[in-house]
Amino acid sequence: MDLNTLIKLEIDSRRDELVALTQDLIRIPTLNPPGRHYREICDYLAERLARQGFQVELIRAHDAPGDSDTYPRWNLVARREGAAPGDCVHFNSHHDVVELGHGWTRDPFGGEIEGDRIYGRGACDMKGGLAASVIAAEAFIAACPDYHGAIEISATADEESGGYGGVAYLATKGYFAPERVQHVIIPEPLHKDQICLGHRGVWWAEIETHGRIAHGSMPFLGDSAIRHMSAVLTEMEETLYPLLASKRTEMPVIPEGARQSTLNVNAIHGGAPEQAPDFTGLPAPCVADRCRIVIDRRFLIEEQIDEVKSEITAMMEHIRARRPGFSYEIRDLFEVQPTMTDRDAPVVRSTAAAIEAVLGREAAYVVSPGTYDQKHIDRIGRLKNCIAYGPGLLELAHQPDEWVGITDMADSAKVMALVLAELLAP
Repeated sequence: MDLNTLIKLEIDSRRDELVALTQDLIRIPTLNPPGRHYREICDYLAERLARQGFQVELIRAHDAPGDSDTYPRWNLVARREGAAPGDCVHFNSHHDVVELGHGWTRDPFGGEIEGDRIYGRGACDMKGGLAASVIAAEAFIAACPDYHGAIEISATADEESGGYGGVAYLATKGYFAPERVQHVIIPEPLHKDQICLGHRGVWWAEIETHGRIAHGSMPFLGDSAIRHMSAVLTEMEETLYPLLASKRTEMPVIPEGARQSTLNVNAIHGGAPEQAPDFTGLPAPCVADRCRIVIDRRFLIEEQIDEVKSEITAMMEHIRARRPGFSYEIRDLFEVQPTMTDRDAPVVRSTAAAIEAVLGREAAYVVSPGTYDQKHIDRIGRLKNCIAYGPGLLELAHQPDEWVGITDMADSAKVMALVLAELLAP
């Protein structure tokens, strides 16, 4: 029996184990924010992987954003050396999940099964992918115990809030250095027949308009920062959004609407502060002297970050030239450059061949509309041979009644295991 057939049979025999592992991971409520149960999920995985011969490290991202003694940012990195020297293949999954939101009809942390689906927060994004990578590695080791090189599996913190307490921290410590790791697969939910080569860029910023406080019965004695901000929002609608819609990329971004530049107003705050829910009084009558919005600008590989920022500055200056009393500040929050791995990269070629062997069709190549931890592996780790590939449907991420398909996980595990066979088998 050839190795690929043996690997597929090994994964088929582990289907129930794959389901149980996914359920166990979902039932650990690793909510971010604030960062709950990170150590618990790392301990769970450490115990399992140690039994499989992995050398396990638990790494706290001391002083990273969000890290505290109450909510420490724990990460797991497990490595299993082969019988001879060779490349290292690393599977990286984030273990944190987003808030629940409203609209659930099932227990968000129940791991309930109905038909071919497992439900729960993080089922799709991305505990199903994490479970699939673990099963893939275990099945490959059973089928090919004399492999060359090394296999690594990581479960990392805070991807949902930028990854600075997870992959970014590990990258600064050398865990993704090209001399240590040669191939990286991130099992994000981007469909089992698609290889995600990278992502668009992002710039987050805060824009503040200024005013002058006065009594609300005499607003003409003040200057409303909220009215100034309304001019900003109007200018965005009339000029900036049409400009962004005209910018198109050759990157294979999905869905189709994300093949243009986009801008989201993430939040708006102005005037009197929000009071506690149990406050029963009335607001004081004041003219707002400050108003702030947070913008989330996604840009294309054809754009330069300086150009992206200058468009906002030019818009604000255009408003100031024709609006008396208008003043503002723009504060950078963070930025990430677009990235896209070459289709000829070894991990891309190996994954494409594995998809065709498992699913009987050619792989599609896509780019993510939003960033994920590839940005840190590329920018800090300087490792270009990285993709996202995993089970799940991207549109289910962060939704109520989130789910992942059991068959999809099993198929993705086969693909990942065949990649190991291509890159590590003697």
